[in-house]
Amino acid sequence: MQLLELFDSEDPRERDFLKTTLHRIYGKFLGLRAYIRKQINNIFYRFIYETEHHNGIAELLEILGSIINGFALPLKEEHKIFLLKVLLPLHKVKSLSVYHPQLAYCVVQFLEKDSTLTEPVVMALLKYWPKTHSPKEVMFLNELEEILDVIEPSEFVKVMEPLFRQLAKCVSSPHFQVAERALYYWNNEYIMSLISDNAAKILPIMFPALYRNSKTHWNKTIHGLIYNALKLFMEMNQKLFDDCTQQFRAEKNKEKAKSKEREEAWIKIENLAKSNPQLQRDQRKERPLVRRKSELPQDIYTVKALESHRRAEDMLTTHDGH
Repeated sequence: MQLLELFDSEDPRERDFLKTTLHRIYGKFLGLRAYIRKQINNIFYRFIYETEHHNGIAELLEILGSIINGFALPLKEEHKIFLLKVLLPLHKVKSLSVYHPQLAYCVVQFLEKDSTLTEPVVMALLKYWPKTHSPKEVMFLNELEEILDVIEPSEFVKVMEPLFRQLAKCVSSPHFQVAERALYYWNNEYIMSLISDNAAKILPIMFPALYRNSKTHWNKTIHGLIYNALKLFMEMNQKLFDDCTQQFRAEKNKEKAKSKEREEAWIKIENLAKSNPQLQRDQRKERPLVRRKSELPQDIYTVKALESHRRAEDMLTTHDGH
């Protein structure tokens, strides 16, 4: 316990020696393994839900990476709970950048051991997806690509729709690094093979974001990456691409028609309001919303006193003899 508490040291050299020591203790003493894992869990729980500050999270995750690598198959329920209840909530913490590479490694290790965990892991990542922190969003995109590199096609089908809805939002991001990182997925051969097998579901989700941003995004680099993605989709399935283009144009025309209808409806309402006799009577009366100064109540005695009052300046003589 005291050894684990030392991981909060500010000296990276001390933490490095502790990492080696704890790893050797874990390897030698089989009876202590469950206890060590439990105490590491408690450190993580305190970090996530109470303090949000600990200097040794990256080192502890590094140790866990090699521990997870040695887990026997099939995985115990205890280990699955550790992934879902401890590792995944670590994505919520503000200081994620300090330990993210080690955390992503641990998550990918679990998915390589048991592919059925892919769906809950991806859904948790989408749940914790940052809304206003672009550098953190880039980290999530990096981790998601690592997960997609090891995903089974049967598991990909379960998560592809919510996953690509999020990617469509990333492509539309005004922060060019987020959009750029999302579009780099189209340079990954394995991801492209997964997309190709499920193009009928994925292209209708991605097409509006790609087409719209190919014309409106402020960054020229993004334009080039979007054209590359659209070209790959076109080569994949020309007919589907044409169908999506027509559907997108039809929806745009519908939006324009709705907008025009809305404008016309407002014009009608304004005209009806103007032709209302009550409104015309009110306009004739010209009722002001605020009382004018001239209409304020006046006291005649105060007015007379002000008129008869001579200012002090009038009684002073000037220097030129008057």
